[in-house]
Amino acid sequence: MAIQNYPCIRTRLPGPNAIQYLEKEKKFISPSSTKSYPLVIKSAKGMVVTDVDDNTFLDFTSGVAVCNTGHNHDQIVASISSQANTLIHMSGADFYNPLQIQLAEKLSAICPGSGVKRTFFGNSGAEAVETAFKLARYHTKRSIVIAFYNAFHGRTMGALSLTASKLNQRKHFLPLIPEVIHIPYAYCYRCHYGLTPDKCNMACVTWIRKELFKTKVPPEDVAAIFVEVIQGEGGYVVPPKEFHKALYQLTRDYNILYVADEVQSGMGRTGRMFASEHFDIVPDIITIAKGIASGLPLSATVASEEVMDWVPGSHASTFGGNPVSCQVALATIKLLEDGLIDNAAKQGAYIMNELKRLERTYPIIGDVRGLGLMLAAEIVKDKETKEYAPEVRDSIIQRAFSKGLLLLSCGRSAIRFCPPLILSKNDADIALSIFEECLKETV
Repeated sequence: MAIQNYPCIRTRLPGPNAIQYLEKEKKFISPSSTKSYPLVIKSAKGMVVTDVDDNTFLDFTSGVAVCNTGHNHDQIVASISSQANTLIHMSGADFYNPLQIQLAEKLSAICPGSGVKRTFFGNSGAEAVETAFKLARYHTKRSIVIAFYNAFHGRTMGALSLTASKLNQRKHFLPLIPEVIHIPYAYCYRCHYGLTPDKCNMACVTWIRKELFKTKVPPEDVAAIFVEVIQGEGGYVVPPKEFHKALYQLTRDYNILYVADEVQSGMGRTGRMFASEHFDIVPDIITIAKGIASGLPLSATVASEEVMDWVPGSHASTFGGNPVSCQVALATIKLLEDGLIDNAAKQGAYIMNELKRLERTYPIIGDVRGLGLMLAAEIVKDKETKEYAPEVRDSIIQRAFSKGLLLLSCGRSAIRFCPPLILSKNDADIALSIFEECLKETV
């Protein structure tokens, strides 16, 4: 019987080699990005990350929901190698790239809705959102867009204008793009209106119709509503199905574009190819990145041919739709369709049940939520008051790191669980055991 060699912590963390890199990082790297803990990575395979001191960790972050097929999947590595030997770059902005066309055709088939869809390729989630922002204004000839509190759409200026997740993401960057209106999301655990789903009549949507559109925002001037189908960085918040249905109907009533940000929730993570499918929604525009190419930089903004009607020169990207990235995306989609999406649903349901058990056991877990392998546990000081407990949340993540489990925060007080979709029940049990150890020590 094979002996499991992970997680295995051989040194103090950070180890001696990691410390040397951390010192150079402070000297040479921009301090603008956040770091959860001092993990300096040497290699990764499957579910396992190895640092520069040969400590091994069980990865429940997927490189921030990117490596859905696991780290360095054999078929992904083979597709990279094969394409790199053929063609690494030829700009899709000026030339025709067969792999872009093949991938766009595949995306047309798998994205929600019937009919032909067109794709613009970029390099990151923020670029996909920027593209959607520009396209919405171009197509509708309207200026106003609506987004949500706790939303995260990216950090470039257009995407940042839609983002309302953390103050330090916006601080000192004002003024941002004008005519962006933020409203409350259907965060039912912390309802903005103090209501419950069974009695609210979707107040967060009816308020738009009855108040916002009557007092401040002319609906005929609204180009689009940008919405994360499941809020990601803002807390892994899963709204009721009725929320998206009501919001979608609102956009139909006023001829407004419904833009679904699926950068984190897409590509199989929720147990469906796209989270929109759980809510029976067909977005006018959908933004895709993170899990689309198993770690290579690629994003896609997909819209119906009716909506994506801009003329040549309106928007372009030198590196967007890189041939290697496109080839890997095609390989990634095949792996997802051949079983990884189903596994995400299966293992996600198992972990959800176990997290619910922990919620009943430990008073610091206020809420457990998610779909597939996009799960979160919200940490609170008191179940009754629901007072945020970010310091406690952060200490749990640090404890997990010290024991060899990689976790990430989200929202003000939640821990996210977003492992690769190759996850086995055995690895899920290891992670849950470590997480419970951390809860016991914390309580």
